[in-house]
Amino acid sequence: MPETVDIVEVAPRDGLQNESTVLDVETRIALIHRLMEVGARRIEAVSFVSPRHVPQMAGAEAVMAGVQRRPGVAFAGLVVNERGFDRAVTAGVDEINFVVVATETFSNRNQGTGVAGTLERWAAIAGRAKDAGMRRSVTIGAAMGCPFEGEVAVDTVARLTARIAEIGVDELALADTIGVGDPVGVTAKLSAAAREAPGVPLRCHLHNTRNTGLANAYAAVEAGVRALDASLGGIGGCPFAPAATGNVPTEDLAYMLERMGVHTGIDLSRAVDHVPWLSERLGKPLPGMLSRAGLFPSVAVGPA
Repeated sequence: MPETVDIVEVAPRDGLQNESTVLDVETRIALIHRLMEVGARRIEAVSFVSPRHVPQMAGAEAVMAGVQRRPGVAFAGLVVNERGFDRAVTAGVDEINFVVVATETFSNRNQGTGVAGTLERWAAIAGRAKDAGMRRSVTIGAAMGCPFEGEVAVDTVARLTARIAEIGVDELALADTIGVGDPVGVTAKLSAAAREAPGVPLRCHLHNTRNTGLANAYAAVEAGVRALDASLGGIGGCPFAPAATGNVPTEDLAYMLERMGVHTGIDLSRAVDHVPWLSERLGKPLPGMLSRAGLFPSVAVGPA
């Protein structure tokens, strides 16, 4: 096991985008501030997509303007086209996350164009982002399986990885968008990605839809991944994929890793304390387990 694994906190974006309750800008800013208190150092804070399609993400510029910056904390924004990228530059995010969905049907539903069209969009953005000094992360969506086309082959992930690396990228993430992955499949696809993009850091974005999120996270760490997405309380999902519920809960993932001796920088006690606050604002219980069961041992691990 490595000494450290970074947890990329995605509650303010991927966490909220599929929720029926739309939080206002002030509440989203408060959530980001709480996540910084917990110890999050990479936060996917906003999404620069049309509010007509994803109303939960409206007001991205206002969110970024209201966040109190702290040294050592980087904020990411999701972009899907050049218009979104221009907004991201103006808003002052530190990194962009661009999505290339692995299948044609899902790509068209998610981004209004096929895989080739999405890659063309990334090619138009990648150089501009590099010139702007932004960290460039690309996520291969539905890498573990598609809600419309079923299984996604290892070769498909390999080909997409090679093309994205050819265009240019600073980090590549494989996403189990609908939570259908298994540890063996995660390992195989990460191995293929590492082979096709040597030297490019890999990240995983895992959903716990079918209760395999933590097992897949363990497999990813064993395969060499040193950054994992997670969401406080386990909220999240994709509004364009049926039944795509639940990111891996930040506190549950951090608990597992810390018990294994892998440092995450997440203050578990504070994370657990903030789950009821988020639950109250969303008007429902959240799926994370640690906030229900409590910490063990009683002394929580915090940032170094």
